[in-house]
Amino acid sequence: VLALAAAGFSLFTGVSWLPDASAFYYSRYPRGADGKGDDQQQVSVHRHRLGSAQSEDERVYTVTENPRHNPYGTVTEDGRWLVLTVTHGFESNAIHLRDLAKSDGPVVRLFDQWDGIYDFLGIMDGRLFFRTTQGARRGRVIAVDPATQAVTEIVPEAKQTLCQASLAGGQVIASYLEDARTRVAIYGRDGQRLRDLRLPGLGTAIGFADAPKEIETFFAYTDYLTPLALYRYDIAKDEVSLFRKPTVSFDGGPFITEQVFFESRDGTRVPMFITRRKETKLDGSNPTLLYGYGGFDVSLTPSYSAAMAAWLELGGIYAVANLRGGGEYGADWHDAGTKAKKQNVFDDFIAAAEWLIANKYTSTPKLAMLGGSNGGLLVGAVMNQRPELFGAALPGVGVMDMLRYHTASANAYAWSSDYGTVEDPEQFRALR
Repeated sequence: VLALAAAGFSLFTGVSWLPDASAFYYSRYPRGADGKGDDQQQVSVHRHRLGSAQSEDERVYTVTENPRHNPYGTVTEDGRWLVLTVTHGFESNAIHLRDLAKSDGPVVRLFDQWDGIYDFLGIMDGRLFFRTTQGARRGRVIAVDPATQAVTEIVPEAKQTLCQASLAGGQVIASYLEDARTRVAIYGRDGQRLRDLRLPGLGTAIGFADAPKEIETFFAYTDYLTPLALYRYDIAKDEVSLFRKPTVSFDGGPFITEQVFFESRDGTRVPMFITRRKETKLDGSNPTLLYGYGGFDVSLTPSYSAAMAAWLELGGIYAVANLRGGGEYGADWHDAGTKAKKQNVFDDFIAAAEWLIANKYTSTPKLAMLGGSNGGLLVGAVMNQRPELFGAALPGVGVMDMLRYHTASANAYAWSSDYGTVEDPEQFRALR
């Protein structure tokens, strides 16, 4: 794998092994004029046999009808199917399928309408399971018979956003976001809701690795005052136990995290987490960091940071605003912060700052805004729109040249699902 990366062919790809570990599938760019991978082009799926040279790798799949559609392969646990996830942007994708039991078998276009996100979970009882937003803006779980392509709904759409799902112990573990905090429910393979899983707190749980035949799975839990710790879940006994946690000198006891809601410019109700010392006086004098992202369906859920722990110990307040453009409330929340509606993200962030000042958590000279990448774009835009509102700003690695960002690489062009491009007149006007 290191040799593949060093050769300059592979980027943003995982590897998926055959069950006997004799070979794996991965995606790579074609060779450019300089002999390295040309990341302006689309990727193809290749198979690398252990012990062979990369030059001998077989190209097993390329999308031919659209040069911006990029395929990535995952082998099912039984080794029977190669599930090909075809991506272009962050709003929808396609799923193609190859039967590995047939050396010359055709690729079946299982889901090819680009009508939602399809996340492959795994195979159980011969059926392929997916988390999808197709027909469910907040997500649901479906199962597909690869022989007949018949679709069965397993977990229906709920009021909360289904951000993650996995298969473990013959059951479906569904992780929801409820006001940007994790809630976990367990379903049977037939879709019957069995129970809720009690978490260590009102924070973020991640993991629950796919293991359809195992009797246990693992997950990690964190919040703004709790470093990431690993837990074991005994599926048969329905018992959660601490497996491993880090040793840190930070003591979260003197601090508190509260969740507030504020109104954005258009009246939209937006949540924000605020972490501070319990005895903090709300007199407008507190140094405060306001963090935001607001894009690409990314949800900002509670998580521990050593840097923010140090900031808290020094007397600072840390605020995280769950802006539109993220995935906290499903596809509609994401869409409301994209393309011509991107200004909603900036309005939400500005409203968060105004709320912190109005409620005397801080004041303009003491308020700093922070964001990276898409969050750097957020900070850059707000710096220009409301420079008098903040005392300091850090637009880390921001996407700033909005008229030309998409020319950097094929990966950068994929950001157009959120930003749009100058190729579309309406989107050009919004970007400008």
